[in-house]
Amino acid sequence: MTVKVADMDGYTYVPDGKIAFIVTYLEMLRAPETPIAAPRDDIRLQRWTAPDLDDYRALFRQVGEDWIWFGRLIYDDDTLSDMLSEPTRENYLPLRNGKPIGTLELDFANPEEPEVAYFGLVPEAIGGGAGRWLMAQAVDMAWARPQTKRLWLHTCTGDSPQALKFYMSCGYRPYKRAVEIADDPRLLGLHGKERAPHIPVIG
Repeated sequence: MTVKVADMDGYTYVPDGKIAFIVTYLEMLRAPETPIAAPRDDIRLQRWTAPDLDDYRALFRQVGEDWIWFGRLIYDDDTLSDMLSEPTRENYLPLRNGKPIGTLELDFANPEEPEVAYFGLVPEAIGGGAGRWLMAQAVDMAWARPQTKRLWLHTCTGDSPQALKFYMSCGYRPYKRAVEIADDPRLLGLHGKERAPHIPVIG
């Protein structure tokens, strides 16, 4: 990914066929003093080692299609398999009655600054505190490692409008913004054109 520092004011037009997001980066500089969420006995967390690619893509779509997540759908099988098998990358499934209700990915490539790379619930699991419970698991696992000095993640204007407030309520604080421009995944056939109506398809 190419990152540039823009020196501009005013409007910048986005070409047809592209989408643009304002990305907000958030960080947590110390472990929370009190638990983010109470324990639950209706959900358990399971490490997802060597995910089947079809199952992984299906769950990724289920969690992210309303927000046109595309970050993992653009890769071919070999690239995605190599990425998911990286030794510093850990995927987890929150399970309710044995069925996945979301996804959690932690990236420890920088052991001092781990990243919550992906986090989300399937639509029917949203509400009722499952997301807060899942974030508590992520935070606890990251800060259980003595190397951790900072835990971070990012969200964007294409994501759920509740996401930024949710992350801040869990103890993260914004520290940086960026603009992401990409091909519209709906025009690439990765998602239906009816998805994410808050971001009109142009092109």
